[in-house]
Amino acid sequence: MAKRGKKYVEAAKLVDRFKAYSVTEAIELVKKTSIAKFDATVEVAFRLGVDPKKADQQIRGAVVLPHGTGKVQRVLVFAKGEKAKEAEVAGADYVGDTDYINKIQQGWFDFDVIVATPDMMGEVGKLGRVLGPKGLMPNPKTGTVTFDVARAVKEIKAGKVEYRVDKAGNIHVPIGKISFDNEKLVDNFTTIYETILKVKPAAAKGTYVKNVTVTSTMGPGIKVDPSTFVVAR
Repeated sequence: MAKRGKKYVEAAKLVDRFKAYSVTEAIELVKKTSIAKFDATVEVAFRLGVDPKKADQQIRGAVVLPHGTGKVQRVLVFAKGEKAKEAEVAGADYVGDTDYINKIQQGWFDFDVIVATPDMMGEVGKLGRVLGPKGLMPNPKTGTVTFDVARAVKEIKAGKVEYRVDKAGNIHVPIGKISFDNEKLVDNFTTIYETILKVKPAAAKGTYVKNVTVTSTMGPGIKVDPSTFVVAR
């Protein structure tokens, strides 16, 4: 087991490992236990009762958090003609086609999210082996393969986050920064929770949301009581 630093150990003493806190309590505690010297990211992790190996139990999508994540996303758009102009007007950081495909093939990754029009996916698909492992491949399920590039760019800039269940049945999503007001973090938390509930696979049996934890970068995890979610607003 990895040895924890003194600050982490002291912060962890503030958390009852056997207690599931209300959303409000958990957010207050995640701030008290943040040990990073920078504006740490607050993240929520869901352990779900699904089998990701089965196609009908895979969960993937995106949602716009009401207060954003506190991070400015650099958006690359693959589009041509009028769609390229729309992306530029909407605030995309980079817009192009084969020129950027070549740059990525040469190792360029100065962006956070890629949006592509459907007609560009034939070319973008060639980058699958490079973008796939990094989770950067555009996907219709997350709204990043679309002709409505202006809307996609604006939503990403406004705080759109993607969620995807991993092989172990977990979903990790950032919900803001330690510097956020408690109410904003609770709002963002509740938004992603309600979204996860809505996308519950019909094939999933038994308990759907098994465990929920909030944490800050480098800080200890804090369990949250599911029964407090809906009344947290």
